[in-house]
Order: sequence, then C-alpha cells, then structure tokens
Amino acid sequence: MPLIQFNIRFSTQPGQTLWLLGNLPALGNNKPEAALCMQYANSERWTLSVPVSLTARQTKLQYHYLLKGPDGLPIAEWKKDRIVSIDKDQDLVFLDTWNSAGEFENAFYTAPFSQVLFKRKNPKFPPVATELSYTHIFRVKAPLLSSGQTLCLLGSDPALGNWSTSLALPMQKTNGWYEVKLSLPHASSIEYKYGVWDLLSNTFLRYEDGVNRTAPADLSIQGLICMHDGFARLPNTSWKGTGVAIPVFSLRSRNSFGVGEFADIRLLADWAARTGIRMIQLLPINDTIATNTWTDSYPYAAISAFALHPMYINLADVAGTTHAKQLRSLRKLQEQLNALSVVDYEKVISIKLQTLRSLYEEMGADCFASEEYKLFFAKNKHWLQPYAVFCTCRDRYGTCVFDQWSHYAEYKEEEIQDLFSSRKANGEIGFYCFVQFQLHLQLSRAVQYAHQKGVVLKGDIPIGIYRYSVDAWVAPDLYNMNWQAGAPPDDFTAIGQNWGFPTYNWSRMQQDDFRWWRLRFEQMSSYFDAFRIDHILGFFRIWSIPTHAVQGLLGRFVPCLPIAIEEFWERGIQFDRLRFCQPFITEEILLDLFGEDHFWVKEHFLVRLADQRLQFSPLYDTQQKIVHYFDTAKVNPAHQKLKEGLLQLIANVILFEEPGAEHTKFHFRISMDKTTSFRYLDKKTQDTLIALYHDYFYYRQDACWYHEAMQKLPTLKAATNMLVCGEDLGMVPHCVPDVMKQNGILSLEIQRMPKDPQKMFFNPAEAPYLSVVTPSTHDMSTIRGWWEENRERTTVFYNRELQHWGEAPYFCEAWINRAIIQQHLQSPAMWSIFQMQDLLGISETIRRQDPREERINDPANPKHYWQYRMHIDLESLIDHTEFNDTLREMIVAAGRA
Repeated sequence: MPLIQFNIRFSTQPGQTLWLLGNLPALGNNKPEAALCMQYANSERWTLSVPVSLTARQTKLQYHYLLKGPDGLPIAEWKKDRIVSIDKDQDLVFLDTWNSAGEFENAFYTAPFSQVLFKRKNPKFPPVATELSYTHIFRVKAPLLSSGQTLCLLGSDPALGNWSTSLALPMQKTNGWYEVKLSLPHASSIEYKYGVWDLLSNTFLRYEDGVNRTAPADLSIQGLICMHDGFARLPNTSWKGTGVAIPVFSLRSRNSFGVGEFADIRLLADWAARTGIRMIQLLPINDTIATNTWTDSYPYAAISAFALHPMYINLADVAGTTHAKQLRSLRKLQEQLNALSVVDYEKVISIKLQTLRSLYEEMGADCFASEEYKLFFAKNKHWLQPYAVFCTCRDRYGTCVFDQWSHYAEYKEEEIQDLFSSRKANGEIGFYCFVQFQLHLQLSRAVQYAHQKGVVLKGDIPIGIYRYSVDAWVAPDLYNMNWQAGAPPDDFTAIGQNWGFPTYNWSRMQQDDFRWWRLRFEQMSSYFDAFRIDHILGFFRIWSIPTHAVQGLLGRFVPCLPIAIEEFWERGIQFDRLRFCQPFITEEILLDLFGEDHFWVKEHFLVRLADQRLQFSPLYDTQQKIVHYFDTAKVNPAHQKLKEGLLQLIANVILFEEPGAEHTKFHFRISMDKTTSFRYLDKKTQDTLIALYHDYFYYRQDACWYHEAMQKLPTLKAATNMLVCGEDLGMVPHCVPDVMKQNGILSLEIQRMPKDPQKMFFNPAEAPYLSVVTPSTHDMSTIRGWWEENRERTTVFYNRELQHWGEAPYFCEAWINRAIIQQHLQSPAMWSIFQMQDLLGISETIRRQDPREERINDPANPKHYWQYRMHIDLESLIDHTEFNDTLREMIVAAGRA
C-alpha cells in the first residue's frame, strides 16, 4: 500500500484551513463533504500523508485543494489538472503551489485561448533521454511562450547543469504542463530556476524572474517527488486583444432578410480577421417571442434561457437548393425590408415563421429521421421538449401567461413526455424542434467559420428570466415570483429601473448544485468562447421590487441586513412607524404636486384618518393599482398627467418594513433624502438618518454580500471553461473587486462611468489587466452621440482626458473619435472592445450621418424598440480598404493584433 504525502505551499490567515480532495476513495472520491483536512507544517506549507489502496484499474491520480475560512465556505483551486500516474509499489511526495482562480495566467487556459487564439501545432521538442529510474518530476506552466519555444530547467546540482545555461534541460509539454523527469539526491536542498529555451536554435534565451526556487530536503518519506510549480515567472500580461460589440439583429448583409442573421456572423468574422479584431461580442440571442409584437424586440426578456431566436434564421440556408422555389415569391419583400434603415421586427418575424412552417411541412419528416437531428434532440431534450410545448400553447391560447391556459397551465413532465410519444410530436410541437435544430446548425457553422478565421465569440447572459417563460413554467420554485428585479436610480433614470423579471431563489438552486446554471453554461459553450454576465452585482445582491410596485424606487437589495428599531432609539430618533413607513401626505405637498387638481386627487384617491392624517384609499394604495386605474378607467384626459404625481406620492416614504419582523426591522428607501417626507423632518433627525442611511447602503452589508457571492460565483465559474466577464456597474459594493479578482472574472471599465465617485472620467490607462475597457455599451449613446449631449461635460473631457485646450468642437469630428479609440487600444486591459458604431466613427466617409440614430437602447425608456441596424452592409465594409487599413494599423500599433 503506497504512502502519498501531499504538500501545498500556502500562507494561511488565522482561521483558515486547507483541505485535500481527489479521485480515490482514500481522498474522498472528489466529494467536497469527504475532503481531508491537512496539517499545518509551517508558515508557508500545509501537509498530509495518506496511505492509499489501489486496484488494478486505478493508475491515475487526480487531486486538488480547498481553502476554508472561519465561515466554513470552501474555495477550490482553479482547474483540477494535477493528474499523475501512480504505482501500487511506489510512495509519492507532491510539492504543490496553490492555483488561485484569480491568477491571470489561468485566463489563457480558457476556451477562447486554448481552443482558438492559441491553438497551434505543437512544436517539435528535442528528444529527452528520461532515466529509467528517476526521483523527481518537475512541472510548470507558461501560457504565453512564443511558437518554437519551450521551458527548460537548470540549477545548483550537476544533474541540473550547475547553472550552466548550455546544459539546461529542455522540457516536454504534456497536458498543459511543461515537464522533465530526472534523478536528484534526496538528502540535500537544491536551488533551481526555469528558463526559456529556443527550439529552433537549441539555445537558452532567458531565466524566469524572481528568486531561486528550492526543492526541500526535509521530507518525512522517501519516494518519487513531483513538483507542481504553478506558473513560470515570465511576463504574462503582454497579450492584449481587440473586440467588436454588436447585436446580431443589427448586422446587415445583402443576403439577410431585414435583420441580421447567424449566417452574417461569417461576414463579420471576415471583416474582423481583416482588421486584426479577435473577438465578436453579441447581445443575448435567445427566443423572446411572447406577444408577437415589437415589444418582443427586447433581447433580455427571453421566453427560454436555452432556445435560439427564430428571427436569426437564414431561410435560404434552410431551404437549400431542393426547396429554394418556396422563397422566390419573397424576393421583393426581402429587398424592401433590407432597404429599411431599421429592423421591422413584427414583419420580419411574421414572414420568417410563416415560411418556416411551409418548409417544415416538406422537410420535417426527413429532418427528424436524420442522425444529426437525433443527436441534437438527445442532448437538448431537457429544454427542447418543454419549450416546444410552451410555444404551441402560447400560439393556441394567444398568450404566454401560462396560468391563463386551460390545459398545461401547470407543468407536468409526464404529460410532456406523453405528447412526444404521440404523433403530435411530428405536428405543431415538432415545428419548434425543427426550427431550433436549423438555428443550431446555422449558428454552429458560423462559429466554426469564425474560429477558422482566428476570431472568438462572446455571448451575454441576462441577469434574469422573463416572468412568463418556459423556465418559470417548468420550475417556478427556482425563482421568487413575488419579486421583480431591477436597478436603483442612476444616471439613466431618477426613478430606477424595473425589469419585471422574478429574482432567483438561490437557496433552492444551491440544493441541486446549481443544475439549471450548469445546463445553461453547457448549452452556451456550444456556441460561445466567452460570456458577459449581465449585472454581475445581482450575484452579490439583487435590487428587488415588490410586485405591487411599478418604479425601481420602491425596491431594496436582497439579501440585506435590516435596521433594528433599537438603532433609531439609540440615536435619539423619536420613531414613528407610520410617519416613516407610510406615504407622507400634507395639503402643501398635494398643492405642490397637483396644483389646482389637488382637490380632485384628494377626493378620488385619499382618505383622512381619525388623527387627521391623509393616506391612500385601500383601492389605490399601491403603484400597480394606480396604473391599473389610469389604464382601464375612463379618465378625463386632463387628469392623465396626474398619474406620475400619484406614483411619486406613493413613493414618498423613508423606510420599508421587513416582512414578518412585527414592526421591529426596517430598510431604507433609496434616495430617501430627496423625498418631501425627509425634507419635512427636523435637521437633527435628518442628519442622524443620513448617517444611518450611509452605513446601511455602503458599509454594514459588505460581509453579507461577500459571503453571498462566494457561495455562487466560484461554483458557477468552475462549471465552464468559457472566459467570464462581469458587467460590474452601478452601486458597486466594496467587496466586488476582491471577489471578481479572486475568481478571475474580468471587470468592465467604461471611460464615462468611473467607479471612483471622486472622478468624472475613468482613464483607460489605469485599467487592471483582467478587465474589458470600452468607451460605450449598448445601454449608452455612442461616442459621437455622447459628445453632443452635454457641452460643459464634453469640454471638461476635451481638456482633461484628450489634453486639448479651449472649447471642445461642437461635433465629434473623426480625429476626436479616433483619439478616444486610441486611448482604449493603448490600455493595459486584456480586452478593448468597441461598439461597431464607435469604430466606424473614426472615418468621416464611412460613419453614419446622424449619431442619434446609432443608439441601441435607452434604459430610461422601458418601452424602447430595439431595432438599430448598421447603415452599411458587411460586404461593403469588407471592401472599404482605406478604413480597414487604418483600423488595422491602429490595432497593430497598440500590440493588440
């Protein structure tokens, strides 16, 4: 029975412990609850010796370490890639280096790099005469070695060349590790270093940085010693890439049908490769067909977190030559839709679905009989079957509000299985399976083509799900259906945002180890190499709005530590629950809000209590009731304008009560200091509340939110090999940068949205390496559009950031746009990603005439129509030599090609 000693180099903090987990029964069979606690050896090392009984089949050992803090929350290393051959007659000693997920070198082992950007033929390594009997294995990683280079080992022992560079030992690359095996004496401590070796000239190039490494001699057992030394200390922040961000629906080609399509990604990849762009970033591409109206254009309200949007299908690719005749009558309509400056969502989706139904009648049977479809169905049936039934019911009943359906209002898996066992599976239900298969084929081909061009794809995961989606229908217990996700007030909107999505029931999701998320990542990784987590702050806490509210103002963060009533008493506040928690209404406030209409408002919406206080009638005491009244009652048009005032009056509170706390715990309403309720308080009470308000929002929650995020993000990130980027904008808790850094999640840095409240603009030159820098996003105006919005702010930017003096030009001329792009290209950030509109803005001849037509979304408008489309087709863009050459020169000069 061999004895294996595990040693991990790690300097723990008080209260921290290290644990071991592996693929053998003696190591817990990779079950976290069976992990083995290690022993503290010294300030730099933990150790554990384990006797292992092996069967004939057990020839490979795979293991990793866990770190636990005082709260017992386990944090795993990144990548379980220590795999070693084992022998039942040989003792082993492992000397390992902790691999934190936050080590930026780990990013280079994610899908975009390992599968595309760094994918190249393995160099021919020189033959190494490995001794039949060896005592040591040295392993180390170096992700950014140039082609034709390898690592080498040299050190203080004759077997290591006595530091002679000409005698350095070249290393072989195996499963991501550079490795060399040799015999060394056990009795003495040996110093060594890794270096870079040129395979073409067979010469030593350089040492790694830092002090010498040491192979210790003070080991309690004598066996084969395997050194896992982490990463070679080489410049590993030198790689930088450029990306372009554009929704699929915004693409324009000569062969598309009034909207961008998956097939157009191939043309976009051609252009990207031509200009040195390495990444294409897309908005969500999931099916959003809920109402069959233009409101379905909102890409973040998908009816399925898995299904692709039929809008993106290319009809000609589906029909092929065999069924092309069906499309001849559509050519004129196709030309008309392609001639539009924007997407006509309703017309496009209507004609595409109609045509697909005709093609399905002719092609469906052959499609279902194909082996390719059978493989697709088997892999995806967990979401495809309920999605197909959901869409069929939506069409039949004219709504996706499933609790209004007379049949299948409640999801039952056995009923869905019965439907697919019947002939109905080849009818209407089968239609949606057919469409999803065709979409899968087209997107897969586009992705494969982009990869061949050396271009990776980055997707987008929305923070929420649509309230009446397949996901909510199938597993409502995974979501808090009595809450609505949103955002607090910001620069976009003073009343906050209400997205309407139910929030996640994280405790329920954790019970099955986040299975829904794992399946989502697995499906997404079929098409994307990287993804953006929309509103990653929602993994720390989510802005949750009661379903009776309309405005984001009436939300609060969940989870959130409340204010106890004793805290008000201790600070000398005369606490009046009704005064603080009910809308504060006086005659003066009514007159100020409604003018001469205040009599009508008081008569219709308010009641007077016995103590003469005014409050809302129970018929109108929520924002939803107010909206319903104005939407359904026959109201004098002159009174319609009063709705906003009434919504504001309902929000005129200082505190919300914690449900179930029996009037003893409370939460602050965001921006409570801007309410008239607050302004009517005395100065001492105002100052005391402000101090408590700042503690509540900016200090007391940090540990809670840190723990909340660390329960989710490490597990979710470990579930995929895609590169993970976070959209960390808004009210950012202090713990967010640390959590993202620990997990190796790239941050988002936007020039005009600095995270430092003391700064007006963020300097791209100050971006961390693990980040994405950009001058704008789809939720913002483009560079040119922003330039014209605020003259005072633009002039400050012109003077401070661009270092030009005097008044800024009124319009954003091409040289200004180019200078801003150049700033971002020169940033130290790993990725610099630009909206297509911002890139086109560097050319006076190619950019759109009116920058106001370039904006994709306006977050302040909840009814925004997402219909932006490029004004130039991709074929013409590819042929625009002067522009492409200029852009490529800028990218190459910045070291990002």
